[in-house]
Amino acid sequence: MNKKPLAVTLVSAATVLGMLLGTSCKKDNNVVNNDRAVVAGGPSGASGTCGDSTITGVITANITLKSCKIYKLDGLVYVANNAVVTVEPGTVIKGIKGIPPSGTNPGTPGGGLIVTRGAKLIADGTVTDPIIFTSNEAAPQSGDWGGVVLLGKAPTNHAAAVTVEGITGTPPADATYGGPTNNVSADNSGILRYVRIEYAGYELSTDNELNGLTLAGVGSGTVIDYVEVYKSKDDAFEFFGGTVNASHLLAIDALDDMFDTDNGFNGKLSYLLGVSDPNRADKSQSNGFESDNNANGDAVTPYTHPTYEYVTIIGQPNATAASITNGLPSGTGKYGRAAHLRRNAEFAISKSIFLGFNYGISLDTQKPASGANTKTKYDAGTSTLTNNFVHAYVYPFSTEINFTSFAAFTPLGTTNKGYTTADPNANIKLTAPFAATRAIGNYVPQALSVAKAAGAFPTGNTTWANGWTVL
Repeated sequence: MNKKPLAVTLVSAATVLGMLLGTSCKKDNNVVNNDRAVVAGGPSGASGTCGDSTITGVITANITLKSCKIYKLDGLVYVANNAVVTVEPGTVIKGIKGIPPSGTNPGTPGGGLIVTRGAKLIADGTVTDPIIFTSNEAAPQSGDWGGVVLLGKAPTNHAAAVTVEGITGTPPADATYGGPTNNVSADNSGILRYVRIEYAGYELSTDNELNGLTLAGVGSGTVIDYVEVYKSKDDAFEFFGGTVNASHLLAIDALDDMFDTDNGFNGKLSYLLGVSDPNRADKSQSNGFESDNNANGDAVTPYTHPTYEYVTIIGQPNATAASITNGLPSGTGKYGRAAHLRRNAEFAISKSIFLGFNYGISLDTQKPASGANTKTKYDAGTSTLTNNFVHAYVYPFSTEINFTSFAAFTPLGTTNKGYTTADPNANIKLTAPFAATRAIGNYVPQALSVAKAAGAFPTGNTTWANGWTVL
């Protein structure tokens, strides 16, 4: 049977409305959201020139979102039944703000897009016409809406398929990923290229938030390249298992972690830039990296073992700022570490720069309680650190036991360099990493940088952004 899904019906109705109102729609190509300009053109015309359209419910047939419209996600919108959502370059998609839970009122989830296993999102923007996911609010705030979630069939270390974090109740479509019958390493969930995701990370309940971009069980057939997440209320990017490789990722002003890898993620993450928010920190501590094998550090396979290459993580400009314990928005917010690697997670980190945290690369030995752990695996060579330049106000390389009992360790070999200067940039010498006005060039090593001299980090605009985005 050829059933027409509710979401497609709403899109089609909005197309007719756009035709009727087309002569009164705005004609310029620039959409401004809280001073973050979007050059929005695309093959169907400039954003907003043929009306807007609200999408809700479950999409079960192929649809194309046109650049001339502004789309609004009302609640969590699911893409199911192997449907493909294709988004033209230059398209603007806005999440309608949710109502937070209060007392006995469960609240209303903010808008969000959840692509289920077997379905695809083809959001393939261009340098001049990126695709923008943002808040529907005139004065947007972090956490207004739910963000983008891709669910795939690639391996994880869960014993069975599980519902992705951030989803509560009984969803109208399958929101699970992983499980022993879903081990398609090359699974394809689509394309996200030249995409910005802003003001996402809606909190459905206490400590149960969606991220800016969530990738759960996503396979290596998926393309993730040139994606910025700006002011997410939880993590900017979180990888739950899967094998997807991702590059040219920008995590700007995330409340919690910039890049989080868990549950057996085995992919390569290259050309990453993370910049911490100077005005707020999370109650769970804001880190550059966070990585777990699973919540208990169990010896379950595949082990979380991301490969990181060409990464720059920027913390705070001085030790006082990095040491706050009462940061907004919770009043108990803290900055954590440039990289918190723990709970039996493995890793390979090379040719990267970390600066501005009290602790740089920290290996947490609390879990598991016995047997191999993240530190012993590093000592044994299962995990590696190569050609990294790490500043910290206390210890550039440390071990810890669950936020306490920090101790310095000396990394293996001679290629990793650590610094503890009061000025975090004294040796690493980026251009202007703590400048109030942000620009991609601020994070590039200067001519006298030790990182550049060692040939450990590329320079130039193509490093992260290729001229397509703003910070």
